Amino acid sequence: MSSTPEHPVPPRLAALRAAMRAAGVAACLVPSSDPHLSEYLPKRWQARRWFSGFSGSVGTLVVGHDFAGMWTDSRYWEQAEAELAGSGVSMMKLPDSRSPVYMDWLAANLGEGDVVAVDGSVLALSVAERLRALLAPRGIRLREDLDLPGAAWPERPGLPGAPVVEHAAPWATEPRGARLGRLREAMRGHAAQWHLVSSLDDVAWLLNLRGSDVAFNPVFLAHLLVGEAGARLFVGAGKLAPAYIDALAADGVTVADYAALGGALRTLPAGDVLLVDPDRVTAGVLADVPDTVRQVRAPNPSVAFKARKSEAEAAHVREAMRQDGAALCVAFAAIEARLAAGEALTELDVDALLLAARAARPGYVSPSFATIAGFNGNGAMPHYRATAAAHARIAGDGLLLVDSGAQYLGGTTDVTRMLPVGTPSPEQKADCARVLKGLIALSRARFPAGIAAPLLDAIARAPLWADGIDYGHGTGHGVGYFLAVHEAPQALSWRAAPSPQMAMLPGMITSIEPGTYRPGRWGVRIENLVLNQPADVPGGSGDFLEFETLTLCPIDLRCIDLDRLDAGERAWLDAYHARVRDALAPLLEGAALAWLEARTQPLAAAG
Repeated sequence: MSSTPEHPVPPRLAALRAAMRAAGVAACLVPSSDPHLSEYLPKRWQARRWFSGFSGSVGTLVVGHDFAGMWTDSRYWEQAEAELAGSGVSMMKLPDSRSPVYMDWLAANLGEGDVVAVDGSVLALSVAERLRALLAPRGIRLREDLDLPGAAWPERPGLPGAPVVEHAAPWATEPRGARLGRLREAMRGHAAQWHLVSSLDDVAWLLNLRGSDVAFNPVFLAHLLVGEAGARLFVGAGKLAPAYIDALAADGVTVADYAALGGALRTLPAGDVLLVDPDRVTAGVLADVPDTVRQVRAPNPSVAFKARKSEAEAAHVREAMRQDGAALCVAFAAIEARLAAGEALTELDVDALLLAARAARPGYVSPSFATIAGFNGNGAMPHYRATAAAHARIAGDGLLLVDSGAQYLGGTTDVTRMLPVGTPSPEQKADCARVLKGLIALSRARFPAGIAAPLLDAIARAPLWADGIDYGHGTGHGVGYFLAVHEAPQALSWRAAPSPQMAMLPGMITSIEPGTYRPGRWGVRIENLVLNQPADVPGGSGDFLEFETLTLCPIDLRCIDLDRLDAGERAWLDAYHARVRDALAPLLEGAALAWLEARTQPLAAAG
C-alpha cells in the first residue's frame, strides 16, 4: 500500500519560527528576490520557494508564529493551491502581481511593539520605504538587518561560479565605452558624481558582457559603481578571465570582489551625489551609503537606453527570429508526425523536441524561460510547467498550448502557438479566433509616439471583451536583446500605472499575447514579438508609430473558427503567412518544409 510522502515544508517552517523566537520577531517577510531584484533567482536566494514549496516566479511569503501565507496573482492560483497543499502555508490571492496586499495583512494582524524581519539586502528600496511608512504609525518595527531564512536554511547554496564571457561583435553593436559615455551624460543631468547599478541586465548591457548565473537570462552576479572618470565592477573572484579584466581596464573599468561593494560605498566622498533607482537597488545595499552622500532617485538611464534597439540590433533580431522560426517548424512537424502515428507523446516530450530543434540553430545559447507546454486543462494555467512528477500525455481531442523561447547571440525570442490535437471543439476554435482577433487588432494599430504602453492594452482585449471574456495577465512586456525575456520599462497592461518611463518609442521590442483560460478544460494564448517603427501616415499630424511583427511562425488555422475573422483580419493573416513562408523556406527541408508550406496556405485554400 503506497502512502503520500510528507510535505518537506513544515519542518523548514519550524526551523524558521525557532529563529524568529530567538530574535524576538513576530513575523518574517520572505520576498521572491535577490540583491539584484532579479526575476529568476540563483538557488542561493530561493528562500521563498524553500520555505513554502511554491515554485512560481512571483510570490511573497509571510511567516508568523501561528500563520503562514503565500501571496501570488491569478496566473499562479491553481499551481500554488496544489503545491502548497500540506505545507502549512495558505495560498493568498493577489488581485495583480503589483499589489502589496501582504503589507496590509501585516499592519492588520500585528500589534504595537511587534517586530517584522526581512533581509534588507533583497528588498527593493521603494518597497522598504512603503513598508516602513505603513508599519511605523502602528508602532510595528521593521528590522532589515536580519536574514532569518538564511539562518534557518541548512546547507544553503553558495554563490554561482560560472564564468563571465564577452558579448562580442558583430552581435555587440556599440562599444562599452560609448555606452558608459551615454550613461555619464545622463548622470550629469542629475548633477550626480556616482551611479550604482545593481540590476544584472543593466550591468551586462553597459559592459557588453554576459554570463549564466541566473536561469534563462544570460547575466552574471555583479554590481557596477560608475563614477565621473571611471567605474568599478564588483564580481565574484575568478569569474573574469585576465583578458577581459585588461579589456575592461582599457575602458576605465576596474574589477573588485563581489563582497567589496559595501566598503566602496562607505568611502564615497562627503558632499557627493549618488544616483540610484529605488526600484532596482535594495535597501540593504544602500545601508552602506554615508549620510554625508546625497542620494538622487531616478530610473537607471540604461533602462531606457537598452529598451530602444538600434537598427543594427534589430537586424540581428530579425535573423534570430528566422532561426527560431525554423526550429519551431522542425519541432512542430515532429510533434504532428508522432501524434499522427499514434505514438506516445507527453508535454515533456514537446519541451525536449523544442530544445533539440533550437540547439541545432546557429547562434543558439539557451532557453529564454521554462517552456510552457500545456495540453487541454494544463494550458489553462498561464505559467504551467510540466515536470517528471506531474505532466500529461497528449492524446484524444483538444488543444496544446506551447509557449517557449530562446536566447541567441543576436536576440531573445518568446512565442506562443496553439496546436490542434485530434479535432478541437467548436468552443475551443471560437476561443482561438477571439484571441487571434485581439493579436491582429493590436498588431495593426498605429499610435502616437510617446504614448504610455498600458493604454494600448485595451486594443487587444476589445474582441474578447465584446463577448464578456478577459484574462488575468498583461497583454505584453518588453523583451531584451540577448538579455531578459521580460525587460523594463514598457508593460501592456491596464493594471499597470502609466508613467513617463513607459512611453512607447522607436526601437522597443514588445510581446503581444492575449489569452483565454477555461480552468480545468483548456487555455488559449497566441503571442508574437513586435518592434516599434515610425509610421508613414500621409496627411497625419504628429509622430506616429506602428508595429513590425518580428516573430516568424505559422498560426495553425485548424485551431481557428475562420468564420469569426473579417476581411481585414484574413488579409493580415494571409500576408503574415506569406512572409513567414518566404523567410523560413530557405532554412528548411523535408518534413519541416512540408509542414511550413501546409500551415501557411492562403485562407482561400484552407477553406
